[in-house]
Amino acid sequence: MEIKRDSSVEEWEAALGAQVRRARLIEDVDQASLAERANVSVGALANLEHGRGARVQTLIRVCRALGREDWLASLEPERARSPLALARAQERSHEPRRASNRRRS
Repeated sequence: MEIKRDSSVEEWEAALGAQVRRARLIEDVDQASLAERANVSVGALANLEHGRGARVQTLIRVCRALGREDWLASLEPERARSPLALARAQERSHEPRRASNRRRS
């Protein structure tokens, strides 16, 4: 199944579930065994594989049980801005923080 950026949530769930199912079959593991290894119910695993919605916790446990932590690691976290970049941005939008002691004539 080809997935595009503008695909619906349901299409993404189905594609992700198909990938999990494919990985399970490549490992030659039945659903009951994988569910036990992942510490999830067979129903939760079936829902994940069929794109019927699943908790993130289920996905994480199943990925770990399949040895596919790389899938999780590929979900790159948002990059934090460096302190230097934050200081430079603050300098550019400098607003007075207090009144100056300069006297106006």
